[in-house]
Amino acid sequence: MEYDLIIIGAGPAGYVAAIRAGQLGMKTALVEKKEVGGMCLNWGCIPTKALIESAKFYNRIKSAENLGIDGIDQSKVTFNWGQAKRRSGKIVTKLTGGVNFLLKKNGVEVIKGEAKIISSTSVSVENRLLEAKNIFIATGSYPAPLNIELPEGKLIQVEKLLDIEALPHRIVLVGHGPVTLELAQFFQLIDKDITVISPVENVLPGVDDYLRQYIMKKTKSQGIRIMENSRITSATEELLIVNGIDVPYDVVINCSWRNGIAPPSEIGFNRDDHGFIPVNEFLETSVAGVYAIGDVNGLSYLAHAASAQGIFAVNHIQGVLGSMDMKQCPINIYTHPEVAQIGLTEREIREKGIEYRIGEFPMSANGKALAEDSAEGMIRILSGKKLGEVLGVQIIAANATDLIAEAAAFMSVEATVYDVARTMHAHPTVSEVFLEAGMDAAYKPIHK
Repeated sequence: MEYDLIIIGAGPAGYVAAIRAGQLGMKTALVEKKEVGGMCLNWGCIPTKALIESAKFYNRIKSAENLGIDGIDQSKVTFNWGQAKRRSGKIVTKLTGGVNFLLKKNGVEVIKGEAKIISSTSVSVENRLLEAKNIFIATGSYPAPLNIELPEGKLIQVEKLLDIEALPHRIVLVGHGPVTLELAQFFQLIDKDITVISPVENVLPGVDDYLRQYIMKKTKSQGIRIMENSRITSATEELLIVNGIDVPYDVVINCSWRNGIAPPSEIGFNRDDHGFIPVNEFLETSVAGVYAIGDVNGLSYLAHAASAQGIFAVNHIQGVLGSMDMKQCPINIYTHPEVAQIGLTEREIREKGIEYRIGEFPMSANGKALAEDSAEGMIRILSGKKLGEVLGVQIIAANATDLIAEAAAFMSVEATVYDVARTMHAHPTVSEVFLEAGMDAAYKPIHK
């Protein structure tokens, strides 16, 4: 069977690329050995964020009296893990059903099975030969294995989290990165005893130092133990030995930094030590006509980056010129409060020798945030001192992961802090913090 494009992997990179290709009239085959939606929709981004929202709501009930609500017997309020999972599952079913509908609507042929790349123009799936002008590898990534021996039943892969019938009390998370801290806070919010064991010193690589220090301080203040630069050396049924220290536990969840997953192949495209496939500026591998999009190329672990890469690569093979700046990709961390950033970090600005200023505004001075009882955090806008161009934005707020989209819009059109400062914002809204931070950098804020 001949196609214009074969895509291997139906996660946020693969299925988005397939829909885009279908919209452009390309005959497209999308090969997936598990479930359409990949890690993000089925056991990663979406279900875990649904669980986190359940945990936040549970935690919020504890302060209901502050909002003028009486009559709640706190001794009877418990977190229902089974119901939270069912809610999460319903959301996943709705979204994956929508993706399947869109694939069908745009004429994409979804083929179930494991793909093997035979040549730069052919793929085999369950002994069926497919041929195409271009091949996209969108097979994603997976947490690296833990090189430790644990008693049977004590190790849980993060993919299997939703399979747990009942959550134990003492949970150890091994790994680093946003997912590790997000899950740590989730379990803490539902009253579990949490320890994070990070093999590296910087638990949040790529995150601005200011944000990282804030998150770490906040997380530790919530009673979460974080052991940085640490490794498990041995284990019994009830104790882990970490750097010579006894750590009581019930289960260990593997949240390790991920390695790239490439399909079996008879062609020799390059891969690095962590399994990622290097690509050029057009996301093409060392083999002409074969592209790697999403997690598998190691450029970003973020689902929205994967989707953007999918669209970019399809446009490229169709002759649409363009470029991708990964610094324009928002980084969202779904902690409590949420954290988000886009653009250059303060350290990167200093390393480039750019003179800069910081415009800041606290959420505690924002009327809507106060009304919502979610006034923790702030916004920081980093801008060039000479021209005022927005170099980076960092937000700590209850809804930072939504607010960062405004920063992305400003930066995509190369806005200055003067543009930000004169953009009218509705009142009362949390987004007014952009206006105030812009004025702080350009002139002086009104409410600070």
